[in-house]
This record gives sequence, structure tokens and C-alpha cells, in this order.
Amino acid sequence: MWILWLIAALCVIYYVIIAVYSGITTSFSFIWLVLAAVCVFFLLGWKTYMRHKDKIPLWLPVSLVTICCTGILVFTVVEILVFTGVAARDTSRLDYVIVLGARVKENGISKSLKKRLDKAIDYLDENPGTILVLSGARGDDEPVSEAEAMRDYLVFNGVREEQLILEMRSHSTVENIAYSRVAIEEDQKAKKEKKQKSPVFMEPGTFALVPDKPIKIGVLTSDFHVFRAQQIAKKWGIPDIYGISCESDPVLFVHFCVRECAAILKDKLVGNM
Repeated sequence: MWILWLIAALCVIYYVIIAVYSGITTSFSFIWLVLAAVCVFFLLGWKTYMRHKDKIPLWLPVSLVTICCTGILVFTVVEILVFTGVAARDTSRLDYVIVLGARVKENGISKSLKKRLDKAIDYLDENPGTILVLSGARGDDEPVSEAEAMRDYLVFNGVREEQLILEMRSHSTVENIAYSRVAIEEDQKAKKEKKQKSPVFMEPGTFALVPDKPIKIGVLTSDFHVFRAQQIAKKWGIPDIYGISCESDPVLFVHFCVRECAAILKDKLVGNM
């Protein structure tokens, strides 16, 4: 049973590390205190069961252990999907790449968002014809919208503003994808109207109408987040979306994985993916 005490202690220590490292109590960080409490609960429950084994029905401890093992199994399967379910594809020369926002602090962008934007800059260096859709609204505790903060960082680092589309209405991954799709459709419509205003006249019989070339769309986000973003995109009207991942913060990586598992289960339950 000493291993449960160890796990509980590690959960509390990691919670403190997250709080100190992030400067605030980051999203969903309470889960580590919950996990520590669960370990202590099992320890106390086991001791109580051993002292009163003749009074406690067997189905009770068996049920609790079964629930715990099922939770571990579900978590393992989801994490395998997160890191192996995204097939390696050629992501070069995409027409649009949706860059998902992350928290903006009073003193600048977060480390997670900086990693995404640096990846976007590298991508544009290799694919200068791609348009970036910067997606993210302003949260209650943010000085500006995530999209505006991303634009300022990218322009400061040499990206041309005409390569950027700002989507500033979304507050979740589902809204990121849905509103970015609308922004892309509006941009495509504007480009078609511009072409129609400048027609090229040719003699009859010298040309043939061909269908529009399908546009290729990608989504750029942290490595642990790509799988969910792709699944949501497929559900919300972008069936063939390309995933582009960047490294996540090594200190918060474990926390992000646990939080992402909960987010995937929630989005699957409510029909977002």
C-alpha cells in the first residue's frame, strides 16, 4: 500500500509545481488534488475493509477496484490514440493552416502559444503561399484577443499581414474550428468575386470550365491537442484536415495529457467529435 502513499504525495507535489510554474492555478489543475484524495480514500478504505472484512460485502471492494482499473484502461487507450492515432502525412503547401490560440497573459503570450507561433513561422518559411487563420477570442482575464496577440507576434517576426486571417469569436476548440471554417469560406468567396471582376476574355472553344481545385486545410496546435482538433474538424465540416504539431511545455506535459483525456471524453460524450 506504500505505493498509493507515494502516488498521492507525487500528485500533491506536481500540483504545487504547476501552480508555481504557471504563476496561477492553471486550468484543470485541481485534478491532481482529486487523484491524491482518491489514493488516500483507497488506502483508508482498504484498512477499514481488512479490519471489518466480515461486515463489508465483497461486491463493494470488487466494484471499486473494477471502476479504478476501468478508468486506468480508458486513460491508456485515449493516450495511445492521442499520440499514435494521427497518421504522418505530407503537410506541405496547404492552402490554409488554422493556428489554435492559447492563453494570453498581461505580460505577453504564454509559452504554449509561443511554441505554436514559432512552428507557424517555420512552416511559412517553407510554404510561403499558405494563409494562416489565427483563431481565438479574448478571455475575461486576457488583455487582448488571442488572435490579435498572435498577429502581433507573427508580424513582429516578419510575417506579412496579408497572409493572416483573424478569427476572434471562438472560446473553445469546437468554436475555433467552426468559426475558422467560416472565415476560410468567406476568404474563398472574396477571392472568387475578385477574379470575376477581372475576367480574361478568350475566343469560344479555346477554353473549358473545370471544377474548383479542392482547398487543403491544416490545423496547427500542441502535440497532445492535434488528435482532438482533427476529430472535431471532421465532425464540423472539414473531413480531410491535416494535423501539424509542435512541442508542448515539458513541465506541464503530463498535466496536459491528463486534461486532454478528460476533454476528449467530454467532447465525444456531447457529440463534438
